[in-house]
Amino acid sequence: MKKIILSLSVLLFSHSIFAQTVEVSSPDGKIVLSVNDEGKPSYKISFSGESIIKPSRLGLAFKNTMPFSDGFTLSSSKEKSAKSVWQLPWGERKNVTDHHNELFVTFSTSDKSDAKKFNVRFRLFNDGVGFRYEVPKQKNLDQVEIINEFTEFAINDEKKATAWWIPARGWNRYEYIYNTTDVASVDRAHTPFTFKLDSGTHISIHEAALVDYAAMTINQKRPGVLKADLTPWSDGILVKTKTDFKSPWRTIQISKDAVGLLNSDLILNLNEPNKLGDVSWVEPAKYIGIWWGMHINANTWGSGDKHGATTSETMRYIDFAAEHGFAGVLVEGWNVGWDGDWFFNGDVFNFSKSYEDFDIEAVSAYGKKKGVRLIGHHETSGNVTNYRNQMSDAYALYEKHGVRQVKTGYVADGGDIKRIDENGIIRKEWHDSQFMVSEYLHSVTEAAKHKISINTHEPIKDTGLRRTYPNWISREGARGQEFNAWGTPPNPPEHTTILPFTRMLAGPMDFTPGIFDMSFNGLGDKSNRPQTTLAKQLALYVVLYSPIQMAADLPKNYQANLAAFQFIKDVPTNWHESKAIAGEVGEYVAFARQERDGDDWFVGALTDEKARTLTLKLDFLDKSKRYQAQIYRDGKNAEWINNPYEMIIENKQVTANDELVLPLATSGGAAIRFKAL
Repeated sequence: MKKIILSLSVLLFSHSIFAQTVEVSSPDGKIVLSVNDEGKPSYKISFSGESIIKPSRLGLAFKNTMPFSDGFTLSSSKEKSAKSVWQLPWGERKNVTDHHNELFVTFSTSDKSDAKKFNVRFRLFNDGVGFRYEVPKQKNLDQVEIINEFTEFAINDEKKATAWWIPARGWNRYEYIYNTTDVASVDRAHTPFTFKLDSGTHISIHEAALVDYAAMTINQKRPGVLKADLTPWSDGILVKTKTDFKSPWRTIQISKDAVGLLNSDLILNLNEPNKLGDVSWVEPAKYIGIWWGMHINANTWGSGDKHGATTSETMRYIDFAAEHGFAGVLVEGWNVGWDGDWFFNGDVFNFSKSYEDFDIEAVSAYGKKKGVRLIGHHETSGNVTNYRNQMSDAYALYEKHGVRQVKTGYVADGGDIKRIDENGIIRKEWHDSQFMVSEYLHSVTEAAKHKISINTHEPIKDTGLRRTYPNWISREGARGQEFNAWGTPPNPPEHTTILPFTRMLAGPMDFTPGIFDMSFNGLGDKSNRPQTTLAKQLALYVVLYSPIQMAADLPKNYQANLAAFQFIKDVPTNWHESKAIAGEVGEYVAFARQERDGDDWFVGALTDEKARTLTLKLDFLDKSKRYQAQIYRDGKNAEWINNPYEMIIENKQVTANDELVLPLATSGGAAIRFKAL
């Protein structure tokens, strides 16, 4: 599994003339990683004999001490292998296999008077590589401030490789339309950063287990050399910590095709096991909400004649939820603070005081009788000190009224998160700074004390922490459905064919699918509206995974089309197994998922602006069973611009030996329930 190579080199100013290389491979032998100390610590990766990451720098720089890079040599290495199966309490699958080979290397200096060292731990899976820095306690290195991370990802043929990416360090956080360019045209990008080499190999760079550290973005140092670019504090320091510390894992998911990326568990496998103990109170489910009406100007968050979050309106939504089997009703705008210019003044929010027309005690009691929970909402407007000061009381209030899920919001421009420091001075921080990484996690751990799950909007990106803290049940972190109401431009047809291969590689997203009325602003290709067919809206429930899925439209629009609404009622949010079965980034994608604790399977398939026909093998089904395929697909004349509603609902009996031919309209889709007979 590992081999050490000593080569003669002329290393000016080095304490040794020998450069050392250590190699380790993935369990299937297809991925090979080499670590080298010639000149400076570096690594490279090949996949099936192809060089995919050229020699790339490793190391860190600290304020007030020498950089941990040049002059450090590879002084020791250890390797081991591990294989285990662990269980997700909820998720895309129940059982997750962790099979990896590990290489642990130490880089050190020869200065005996002030020797320094750092470690890098590499783990190679069949679906990619993860590595992290581990800096132990050592002489003259206690409290440290990181001012640079030298980590590079150098790739071949940057002008031939295609990348799908959104800009980092921008005002709109992660909520951008994806760019499709060659890698050479990328500036600073968020992760997951996905690209396809000219050979067809697909790669995605991200990170796992981001705790008490700055988020990593990607900056193109020079053509083809992608460098880790950590988001700074307001004072310019990247990370403030002390030895002994560990960085997040830098991850490189690798596949011979696009579909392989979707079936990777690498991010989850690099996170720590559940730290919360019994999490039976975490409840995956579907919900409806007083939400979409505000986005299409039918209601308001603030008080007044059009106030959405009233006692009577919430009870009406609870009645609808109970009738159709939904577990919760999200209520936004119930608490004082929404009147006036709240976007720029998060001080106004009171998270325990309701408007006079909303009786939280009466609403929660009414929901309890109906078997429907109230889903809470806290908008901070980026004023995190105001939120932290009220958090404990606010969660206690929700716990008292049986609330098990809270949607939190941090609406503020990137770099405008407001905190009050220990000296009473207002500081502005980035959403993905080290400060906010810890602030988001604090809300999750505080919520756990009250048996509450958190669905974070305007969040820090997902890095698999749902394994460690299973009550971090979902989050946003990309352009969601609301941009189709007022986004100008709204999400383009290709948006949801890119998300699975980029944002969704990180973890669940609360996209809020299920809009049935496309014409609230009129049809056509220029207006703000969902740029999809109705069938594609159904397919999103399977394709874009979240353990909490919202039926986002108004109840009256579902009552007008109960036949199509039946799929939303039937589709689960918790799965025994999930398999991507077809797809190309930005073109089309299809997922098959088996319900947890049941025999039924569900398939979602969707396409970009191009109509196409997908032929899907059904070999994922149980070979010993027959199934009724309940199919919801685009009609013969369906197309998203002027005829988005035409849909065919049909039933067929099928087995695992069959194929289904699915004609998809422009920006169309298909949603299928395979009911075991």
